[in-house]
Amino acid sequence: MSPLKNGMMLPDEVARLIVAGHCLMVAGDEALLRLLPSGQWIGGTIPYFMGSEGGQVSRERLFVTHVPTDAGAPEIRSYDITSISHLCADAPANGFSLIIIPAFSATHSLYARKAPEFEDMFMKPVVGWIAGCHLDDLGRVAPAVVSGPELAFDTERAVVMHVPLPPQRYAHVHIANRMRQGEGGLLRFPETGFSAGRCTVDGVETTLAAYLDANRADLRLPLVADYGGASVNVSIKGIDRDAGRVDFYAPVFGDVAYRLAAPVDFSADDDPGADAVNALWSCNCILNYLYCGLEGRKGSAPGGPMTFGEIAYLLLNQTQVFLEIKEV
Repeated sequence: MSPLKNGMMLPDEVARLIVAGHCLMVAGDEALLRLLPSGQWIGGTIPYFMGSEGGQVSRERLFVTHVPTDAGAPEIRSYDITSISHLCADAPANGFSLIIIPAFSATHSLYARKAPEFEDMFMKPVVGWIAGCHLDDLGRVAPAVVSGPELAFDTERAVVMHVPLPPQRYAHVHIANRMRQGEGGLLRFPETGFSAGRCTVDGVETTLAAYLDANRADLRLPLVADYGGASVNVSIKGIDRDAGRVDFYAPVFGDVAYRLAAPVDFSADDDPGADAVNALWSCNCILNYLYCGLEGRKGSAPGGPMTFGEIAYLLLNQTQVFLEIKEV
C-alpha cells in the first residue's frame, strides 16, 4: 500500500502527484479541482474538512487520499440513474469501490432509495460521500463530481473508482454513529421518500410534524432505525408547517420502523474515530461539523471531507465512515 500521507494540500502539490501517476481521491472547492491535470483520480466538491489542524473550511486547499495500486490500476467509471444499480456487480472480486455522488441529483435520490436492492450490494465494500458546496452557496451552486481521466465535471452522474486488492488484503468498512434510538414512539411511514407527512406513532395515525412539535423535538436529532443492532440515521432537514411536511437529508423507508434519537451532548469531546486511526480513508457529516462545533477541534482518526452524506454501502447521515485495509 502507498506510504504517502493523506491530507490537505495546495493544488500545485496535488497536480504533481497526478502527473507522477498516483491514484487519488480529491475533495475541494470546484475552482481548485479545475486547476488539476487529467490523470487517475476522482474528485468531488466540498470546502469543509477534518484536517491535521482539526475541522476547517478552506477554498485554498484540497484534501487528498492516496489509493493503493498493489493489485493493479483501479478502474474509474461514471454511473447515471440507468446504470448505478450495476455498481457492485462491476466491482473487483477482492477490493473496494470509492463513490462520490453530487448532492441533489437524480442519482443521489435513486441511490438513497434503491441501493439496498442493487446486485451484490453488501457483498463487496462500497464507501464514499455526497459532494456538496459551501452552505452560503446552497441553491446557487450545484455540487459536482470529477472523473480525472477525462477531466469531466458532472452534476448528475456518480463517479466511482473500483480498487482491486491483493489476495492477502481485504477492505473493512467501519461506521461510527453516536446516535441511538430513544424511548419515544415507534414511527412508521406509508412510503419511501425524502419527506413525510402522514405517519403512525405506535400504530396511531398522525403527522410527523405534529409529533415533533408536540414533543418539542430537538431537530438536530435524527430519526433512527435499528437494523439488527446497527443504528442508521435519517437526519431532519426542516419542517414545512404550512404543508404539514417534514423534509430529510436521506429517505425514510416504508418498510422500516424508526424512533427519534435519544438526546446526546453535542458539545462532548468524544472521539468516535479513535479505533480507526490507521484507516486509509474517512469522511464525516457536515451536520456533525455544525452541531458538534468541530471547527478547530482535532480528532485521532484520519481526516477527510465533511460531506452532505456518507456512504457505507447505504446513504447515511450524521455518521463518520472509515475504510481500513487489513491483512488476511
